Amino acid sequence: MAKSSRPQLKPVKGPDSQTRGVLRATASRNCCHDIDECMFETDPVCSQTCNNTVGSFTCGCMTGYVLRPDGRSCKALGAAPTLLFANRVDIRQVSLNNAKYTALLKGLHNAIALDYHYQMGLIYWTDRKVKECDINSSLKRKFVRVSTILENPGKREFELVEKKHVIRWGLESPGGVAVDWVHDIFFWTDSGTRRVEVATLDGSQRVIIASSDLDKPRAIVLHPGEAYVFWTDWGPKPKIERAEMDGSNRKIIVEESLFWPNGLCIDYTMSRLYWADAKHHVIETAKFDGTDRKKVISKGLPHPFAITLFEDAIYWTDWHTKSIATANKLTGTGMKIIHSGLHFPMDVHSYHSLRQPPYPNHCGTNNGGCSHMCLPRRSGYQCVCPMGLKLQSNRKNCDSTPEKLLLFARKKELRIRQLDKGPNSDVDMVVPVDGIQSAVALAWDSNTDSIFWTDVEADTINRAFLNGSNQQVIVSSNLESPAGLAVDWVTSKLYWTDAGTNRIEVSNLDGSMRALLVWEGLDKPRDIVVDPVGGYMYWSDWGEVPKIERAGMDGSMRAPLITHNLTWPNGLAIDHDKGRIYWADGGTKAIEYANLDGRSRTVLIGELASFVWVGVYVCSELPHPFGLAVFESKIYWTDWDTSSIHTADKLTGKDRTVLRSGVSGLMDVRVFHRGRQPVQSMCRSQNGGCSHLCLLAPLVLGAQSHTCACPIGIKLLDDKKTCSLGPTNSLIFAHRVDIRQISLDVPYIVDVVLPLPPLKNAIAADVDRKTGEIYWTDTAEDLIQKATQDGKNIENIIFDGLETADGIVIDSTGRKLYWTDAGRNSIEVAELDGRNRKVLVWSGLESPRAITLHYYHGLMFWSDWGKNARIEQADMDGKNRLTLISDGLGWPNGLAIDRAAGRLYWNDGKRKTIESSDLYGRDRKVIVRNVPHPYGLVIVGSHMYWTDWQTKALHRADKASGNSSTIIRGNLEGLMDIRSVQADNVAENACGSDNGGCSHLCLRNPSGYSCACPTGTVLREDGETCNTPPSTYLLFATRSTLARVSLDTPELWDVTLPIPDVRNAIAVDFHWAKQKIYYTDVQLDIIRYDFENYESKCPVIVSFRSVDMHNLSNTYTLISTNLTTPDGLAVDWIADNIYWTDAARKLLEVARLDGSCRKVVIKDGLDEPRALAIFPRKGYLYWTDWGDNPKIERSLLDGSARRTVVGTDLGFPNGLALDYGARRLYWADALRDRIETSDLHGKNRVHLVPEATHPFGLTQYGDHIYWTDWYKKSVERADKTTGKDRIVIRTDLDGVMEIRAVAAGRQAGWTPCAVNNGGCSHLCLFQQQTYDCTCPDVPDDRPCSTGPYGMCLYQSGTNQTLETVYCI
Repeated sequence: MAKSSRPQLKPVKGPDSQTRGVLRATASRNCCHDIDECMFETDPVCSQTCNNTVGSFTCGCMTGYVLRPDGRSCKALGAAPTLLFANRVDIRQVSLNNAKYTALLKGLHNAIALDYHYQMGLIYWTDRKVKECDINSSLKRKFVRVSTILENPGKREFELVEKKHVIRWGLESPGGVAVDWVHDIFFWTDSGTRRVEVATLDGSQRVIIASSDLDKPRAIVLHPGEAYVFWTDWGPKPKIERAEMDGSNRKIIVEESLFWPNGLCIDYTMSRLYWADAKHHVIETAKFDGTDRKKVISKGLPHPFAITLFEDAIYWTDWHTKSIATANKLTGTGMKIIHSGLHFPMDVHSYHSLRQPPYPNHCGTNNGGCSHMCLPRRSGYQCVCPMGLKLQSNRKNCDSTPEKLLLFARKKELRIRQLDKGPNSDVDMVVPVDGIQSAVALAWDSNTDSIFWTDVEADTINRAFLNGSNQQVIVSSNLESPAGLAVDWVTSKLYWTDAGTNRIEVSNLDGSMRALLVWEGLDKPRDIVVDPVGGYMYWSDWGEVPKIERAGMDGSMRAPLITHNLTWPNGLAIDHDKGRIYWADGGTKAIEYANLDGRSRTVLIGELASFVWVGVYVCSELPHPFGLAVFESKIYWTDWDTSSIHTADKLTGKDRTVLRSGVSGLMDVRVFHRGRQPVQSMCRSQNGGCSHLCLLAPLVLGAQSHTCACPIGIKLLDDKKTCSLGPTNSLIFAHRVDIRQISLDVPYIVDVVLPLPPLKNAIAADVDRKTGEIYWTDTAEDLIQKATQDGKNIENIIFDGLETADGIVIDSTGRKLYWTDAGRNSIEVAELDGRNRKVLVWSGLESPRAITLHYYHGLMFWSDWGKNARIEQADMDGKNRLTLISDGLGWPNGLAIDRAAGRLYWNDGKRKTIESSDLYGRDRKVIVRNVPHPYGLVIVGSHMYWTDWQTKALHRADKASGNSSTIIRGNLEGLMDIRSVQADNVAENACGSDNGGCSHLCLRNPSGYSCACPTGTVLREDGETCNTPPSTYLLFATRSTLARVSLDTPELWDVTLPIPDVRNAIAVDFHWAKQKIYYTDVQLDIIRYDFENYESKCPVIVSFRSVDMHNLSNTYTLISTNLTTPDGLAVDWIADNIYWTDAARKLLEVARLDGSCRKVVIKDGLDEPRALAIFPRKGYLYWTDWGDNPKIERSLLDGSARRTVVGTDLGFPNGLALDYGARRLYWADALRDRIETSDLHGKNRVHLVPEATHPFGLTQYGDHIYWTDWYKKSVERADKTTGKDRIVIRTDLDGVMEIRAVAAGRQAGWTPCAVNNGGCSHLCLFQQQTYDCTCPDVPDDRPCSTGPYGMCLYQSGTNQTLETVYCI
């Protein structure tokens, strides 16, 4: 064979028919040398593992993969893979092969990075939310959040189960997130804080693993098996770093030719790292140590952001193309876009179980024995502790509590920093608390490991544990600018200053028993510190005359301490060891100290540092010191101008060090420690004998002293230990969102917010002088409520039939509640618990507002804001009504009586006056003019008090002259009504101890008293007893209630019936003989009725409820199954059956009164049956049908002899009524907007009321028809023959539905079914001349006859037999 002149390549067949290798001829051409195909780089032969053989090679796959038929590539086993990617506003699951996607999370704000925990079904993502606060600034809220998802294996789709925040605090710009699925922790980067952090999956424990030499960390990935974490850094020196997962052995692995390293991912099968560089437009790869770096794709990458891998493909998102693309992970070939037109694609991950392969857990099965977090290392694991806790010598357990921490406040957050040297001692951590708007002052308590802070925008004082748990607002009222805060660790008291109210106050550490210590002579008090050792407190004041003062911790022995050469004295600190007080002055730019008595004043830091102050201006090197703290040998302070925290030697001011810089919004600083000096105090033994507060006082003869004190507004009794139960004399006023009280027993005027639940729009308030209970109206909730003054035992007193209850007054003597309602134009009265409610005045009112009583004279007075404004008077029982003032009124608001002088006072918001007259409207005088907008008014002693909407203040002036006008409480927007409370101002009850002999209401009048009845009921001839319920009334449904309007009394006033659990009542009817009310409830799909002493021969096959006319809370469910839309209801009061329509099921059914023996009587040819009417004596059943061919039909009571009585010119026939005497049929048409009538056969049809806007329910009684109107929300009446004399009876009835006239005369007559059910075993259905005994559709366990005697079908279990028996 001839030899070739050059080496040749010869294909060699490998072990697989498609796997071929090559041999290279040697230089001597006598033999061939094997070529290692596994080393090919430009065209890799295997996607995962490669084994070279002589003249060939073999490809292999990792666990979980199988070799494809090509012998080179690997296919993942299990479910089909998908991609999860963040799209800013949502997170989607997308297919790898088509455009199908599922939005897993919607409504996000700025979702950037994501990762998942496959086994637990969790998705984690970062969300940078931007919330507008004002025109010029914005507040960024950042989150790491988690959602629980469940995978549907059949559809390979997800269902969102739960979504919650995991990390909400201490984030500025979270960029990347990576989940460790083996050790159940997750990592994230934050380019704002310049940190890499790790936390448990629930976020409860958190540790910083990298914080130095970081600029803009971005993407992050991890390898749980190797215990490596990798991240990119976008800073001035871009790099990719690697560290072990506890932060140790950190190193830079790639730093050359990097600019914007964005995406980062790991190929777990090949142990390689991939990244994308948006500036260089490349995707590269390298080994974990940065070696063997290769470019995979260098073309067609405008702006790659995130990358991920699966099998042999790499996927990436691109900001420029707004797409997801893919290519081969080894060669970069086969590039294509698989999803385009995306909103803003961010992070992306392939979702498959093999992307999170199983690895051994470095921490084992017991968290490595660590008490807190276990972080894996390549050689094992490391136990680590949260910020502030130290790892004990056993290297397993963390201290349970911190020892030394630096606490400092920023505007929107609180931070802590370790003072002792150790891991992370050079970084700070955010205390995880919510809702901080503008934190200023800090304090702490080592006994409870609590931190306290003030918020000058929220006007609150708050506390939480150092770990952020148990966060509480402890003081939230009567704060305007809480600037200073201090804790007395001996008696567990909290002290604070308020630069808005100019007060110094104290309370227990939970905010209870709040007491006022200093309220005079303060200008702008700022910081406060306490010295329990000496019993003094010290505070700085920023006012016109800056100063530092001190007083006993009980407020006694007040004296100025430093009064000269101060400008803006800010932070204060006490050095208990040296007996000194330190202060920082932002105006003089110095930190100084003095002895605790103010002597030996020294500048610590400033140009004259270490020299005694000589009274000259000092130029300091401190730009603007604010917060101040002293601990051990150091002094710490914050500086507004430099945004930094500093420390220096407390004696010399030397060794200055910047602890933290570049921290904007710095405020207070404190040092938490456990070395506070113990102090013996009587307060620690039985509270010093005090009933309420025991406060430390200055030393007396070298011994600790104490003082008992009372909460604001309460007097200390003569024993100097016990506080009175409450104010004897006080003012109480409504403030829309709360109710406040001002004690008149103490030398100061301070309002206290009563501890009531959050109110929405409290307008009027008053107090029961006997019990101290507070009553108020809330027009947003349409309620009158009451509570005890401690905020407990809250009750709804009036909760139905209220619209705008603007005025309320308590008759503490007669034990009654009176109120005005400007919406319903009424004045009503009730017992103090809401019973026996009666409308006293209902006509001639336009907009009644204020109301007041003069019990001694038996009179009530009220103002009316209507077009003809006036002030009226009537007896307290509503009789002898009289107009007192009708001229010269605009908006008469407040109304008050001066009982001592016998005069009536009122204020006028339009005329801007406060006026007075005698009790008969004579001798009218203007007391005060040019009052901006007065509202509430009250007379106390020689003064009058009023609230003013425009000045947002409570005013006081002399009641006779109007002189000495002053504001006693300002800056309160939403001030409403005001009342005085005088405990001894209760007369003797004119009704005596037996309620005047009255069965219901006993009402005061000028001659004594009169008995009265609840609205709609009549007083009997004995003048004491009421007829209840009314004998004749209109009953109607208003969806959430049933109501009635009595026809026995002239007021025609609607009264809500106290029937529980009414949800969506539609149809109503009644059974007079059995005193039952029936109604359908569409929402609950049930029929209910009232039920008392009724026994049916038919067994109840469903649960039932009853509503007794005499006990309306006694309700039972009648029918609750196989109901969809029961819109029509009619009771056969003779046969004791009930009929109803079901529009959805297109049926008309009947049952016994207890819901048993249920039977369909009409089921064919019904389209949308609605209203029902029944004429038992004639055996007729009428119903309307809303279908395509609207009609009114009639049948006999068993459904036979069916015929259409009205079939033309109908739209939406709603209401249906019968006049049994005149033999007329009435119906309401909601589409034609009219009410019509005909005879019982549909003949002699008449348009009776041609302009009824949207009538729904309809009934007839006496000479009238009554109907409900949806559009007008009303009940109206007209003559039943002519349609004339039309009047509106009631208005403002939301959702008013069916109506029935309830009267004994409406249910008369007789049929054979009235006696012993006609002898029928189940249903007796009358048929004019005869009747039909019929059986229910569902047989029961008794024989059923089809006649009084005959063959009965007897059912027992599953067996049915026919027997000849007597069926009675």
